[in-house]
This record gives sequence, structure tokens and C-alpha cells, in this order.
Amino acid sequence: MNNQIIAVTGANGYIGRRVVDALIDKGVEVIAIDIVNEGINNQAKVINLDIFSGIKDIFKEIGSPDVCLHLAWKDGFSHNSDAHMEYLSKHYDFLRSMQDGGVKQIAVMGSVHEIGYYEGVVDENTPCNPISMYGIAKDSLRRSLFLLAQNNNLVVQWLRGYYVYGDDKRNHSIFTQILIAEEKGQKIFPFNSGKNMYDFIHIDGLARMITACVMQKEINGIINCCTGHPISLAEKVEGFIRDQNLKIMLAYGTFPDRPYDSPAIWGDPTKIEKITKIP
Repeated sequence: MNNQIIAVTGANGYIGRRVVDALIDKGVEVIAIDIVNEGINNQAKVINLDIFSGIKDIFKEIGSPDVCLHLAWKDGFSHNSDAHMEYLSKHYDFLRSMQDGGVKQIAVMGSVHEIGYYEGVVDENTPCNPISMYGIAKDSLRRSLFLLAQNNNLVVQWLRGYYVYGDDKRNHSIFTQILIAEEKGQKIFPFNSGKNMYDFIHIDGLARMITACVMQKEINGIINCCTGHPISLAEKVEGFIRDQNLKIMLAYGTFPDRPYDSPAIWGDPTKIEKITKIP
């Protein structure tokens, strides 16, 4: 039995549900926090709470956890939503309040979209030039959180996620769109060239990586939660269609490739491979 208490915000989200399950499977005591809670594993201590409501001493209010895993993020699938900038200071205020209250370890879900247009492998020193409101907000929160930690006894882990798939009915990815098109009886799915290469990671694999990260504190800073193996969009989508036994076919070249999409981008898995080998 792991003796840590880990608070998870956004516990009912696309990633949050899987992470709560993975933590519980490891024997962790989980405080699961969200504003809607009917889908959360009932083995967790579930708290229905708006973490941005300005509650005084929110650290004690939620049970004084050892670790705060911050997954909550509004409109994460809508990259130019106004919510990203509207909520940015609220994210920082919440994390600062947790630090002020006494939490010793904070882990936050980051994104490859902090990087912006880039070709090649991304490590913790890769420059960030985000080109969406989502990426800008994530990048800004990361910078401010590390600045906060400089003069405090605080372990910070920035868990940079890549291209997640799986549990596709709850996702908003191209895989979701293909499933919807198949259900509607479409024979053809309009597609671009499919040549761009990305680091795809299954939601269950990502949940296990996040769980391994927050259960230790020796390895911190920016941690790429990735496979380290880029695959072309065409190969991944064709494989998805086969695996799901779908009848729909891709119409290559219907749309042009977007000039702001990276030709090939993937994560350096050095840190996450070390973490997942830790007993």
C-alpha cells in the first residue's frame, strides 16, 4: 500500500478518470476533485468542488495531500478558445495556494502544443514558441510555476503530453471524427496527405506514465510523457480503421496540409523510461 495521498484535479476528465484508476490500482490514496463526479472511481475520496472559486486555504479544504496532480483544464480540445487565457491566472492562483498551504509536490499536465511549429525530437531544453491560445496558456503556466518553485521547497513536475488516442468516444480527435462519420454511414472521410509524423500515445499508457511520475520525486522538471517513436498520421489512422473494423475509407488530398502543423515531432523519452523502471 502506497502511503502517499495524491489529489487529482479534473478527475472526471478524459485523462483524469484513467489516472485515478491507475493510481488506485497502485494502492494510492486518491482525493478526486471535479465539479462533476458521477464517472469517477468510487474507491477514491471524491470531492465536488470548483478549485477556482477562491476558497481560503484550499490545501486544507481538500485534505492536505502530499501531492497535487493538476489535470483540470477547460476547453482542452479547443485550442483557440477564449477560456485558455481567461483561466490562466486562476490556474496559477490555485497552484500558488496549494504551495502556500504546504503541498510539497505539484505535477501539472503540459502539452506538446507549448512547443509550436518544430521538426524533430523535443527534450526539456527545446525552445517553446506556441502558436495557439492553448499552447500559450500552458507555456505561461509552466514558466510561472517553475518561477514560484525557485525560492520554495517544492518539487515541480511538468508532464508534457503528446498525441493521445484511445477511449475515443470521449476524445475530440480525428479518431473520434472517424467513428462519428462511420456511424452516420459515410463511405469516405476527407483527409489531408497524412504525411505528418507525430508521437501517438494510448490513454492507458499515458495514465500509467503519469501515475509513475507522481509516485516519485527524484526525477522532476519537464518530463515528456511519450513513446519517442513518431508515426505518420496516415499509418496511424489506417491502423485505427483496421483495428476498429470500419468500412470508411480515407480520401487523401481533400484538404491541404496546414502550414502550422509540424512535419515531424516527437518526445525524448529518456526521463519517462527511467521513471517507469523505478520499482
